[in-house]
Amino acid sequence: MAGKELIDRFQETFGRGAGPLAVRAPGRVNLIGEHTDYNDGFVLPIAIEKEILALVRPRDDRQVIIHSTAQDRPVRFSLDEILAPAGPAWGNYCRGVAAGLKERGEKLVGAEILLDSTIPGGAGLSSSAALEVATALALQAAAGTLGLVPAGELARLCQMAEHVFAGAPVGIMDQSICIMGQAGHALLLDCRSGQVRHVPFNDPHLVLLVCDTQVRHAINDGGYASRRSQCESAAAKMGVPSLREATLEMAARCTGLTTTERQRVRHVVGEIARTLDASAALQAGDYAAFGHLMVASHHSLRDDYHVSCEELDTVVESALAQKGVYGARMTGGGFGGSAIVLVAVDQAAAVTAAIAADFSRRFGWPCPIFSTTAAAGAGLVEAGDSGHRLPSSF
Repeated sequence: MAGKELIDRFQETFGRGAGPLAVRAPGRVNLIGEHTDYNDGFVLPIAIEKEILALVRPRDDRQVIIHSTAQDRPVRFSLDEILAPAGPAWGNYCRGVAAGLKERGEKLVGAEILLDSTIPGGAGLSSSAALEVATALALQAAAGTLGLVPAGELARLCQMAEHVFAGAPVGIMDQSICIMGQAGHALLLDCRSGQVRHVPFNDPHLVLLVCDTQVRHAINDGGYASRRSQCESAAAKMGVPSLREATLEMAARCTGLTTTERQRVRHVVGEIARTLDASAALQAGDYAAFGHLMVASHHSLRDDYHVSCEELDTVVESALAQKGVYGARMTGGGFGGSAIVLVAVDQAAAVTAAIAADFSRRFGWPCPIFSTTAAAGAGLVEAGDSGHRLPSSF
C-alpha cells in the first residue's frame, strides 16, 4: 500500500490527529545454514526488500489497538493487564512482544498501530519475526524509547514472544537478521556467542531470486519441534551441550543414536561447516564455490533432515538446469515455503520464466518469483523516504 493511501487508512481507522510515526521491519531469506541456529551453529541470512510497515501514534490511555491491512480482526489489550495468548491468533506475536518489553521494565504507553505487509505469509520468509520486530519498534516509537534496547536483547525478546505466545520453538536467526541486517551484506551469526560479522553480498552482476511454491506450513504444527527434539536427544546421547560441539566421528562411536538421529547429526554438522565455507566464498567472491555449497545444503535438508518437499525440489532442479545459475536451495524451516536461486543478472529473466513454466506445468498452480537485494534491518522510516513513497509532511 502506498504511503498516502496507508496514512489515509490510518486516519480512517483511528481518527484524525497528530501525524503517525512509521517504522519498518524486513523479511529475510537464509542464504545457507538451515536448522543450525537452535543447535548453536552458524547462519548466513540477508534481510530482504519485502517488509512490514507500521504506522503508530501514542494514546493518552494504556490501551494498545493494532489493525492490519491483511486481517479482519484487530488486536486490543491493556498494558495494565497481565498479557496472555488470546484471539485473534496473529495478535499473539504482538502481545508476546509487549509482555516482553513490560517484563524488561520498558516504559510503554498506549498506542494505535496500523500494519501493512509486503511479505507473503507462510512463504518461509520470516513474516512472523518481522511482525514481532515491527510491533516492538512501534511500541518503542510511541513511548519515545526507540533504540534504547540493544539489538541482541531485542532479538531475544522477540524470539521468546514467539516461543511463549505462539508456541513456535524458533531459533534466534530470524529476529537477529530482521534487526541487525545491513544493506548489501549477509549476516554471519554465531548463534552460540551472538557474535556477528557482515559479509558483502552486493555484486551487481548477480541477483537472488526468491521462488514461492505457495505450499504453506505452520512452524508450530510439530514438524519443526520434532526435529529440534531429535537434535537435543542426539546431543545428550553423545554427551555434548549441543550439536555445535558434535562431530561425525562422535556420532559413529555412539551406539545409542537412532537412524533418524544420525541423519539429523549428519545434516547439522555438515551444515555448520558449509555455512562457514560459504561465508569465506562470499568474502572471496567465489560464487561458483558458494553455489555448490547451496546445492549440497539443499540435498542434505532433503535427504538427512527431511524438510524439503516435491515442490521445493522441483524449483531447485529446474533452476540448476538453466544457464547462468550458480546455485539453488530451499530456504527457511521447510515443508513448503520458498527456494532461492543465485543467478547471473543477465540470465535472471530467462531463468525466472523457465522455473515458473516448469512449476506450473508440473503442479497446476503458479510459483511467484521475485528478485531481492540484501536490504537494511529494521528501523524508523524518515519523513519523505522515497522508498516508501511517504509524503514529505509525514
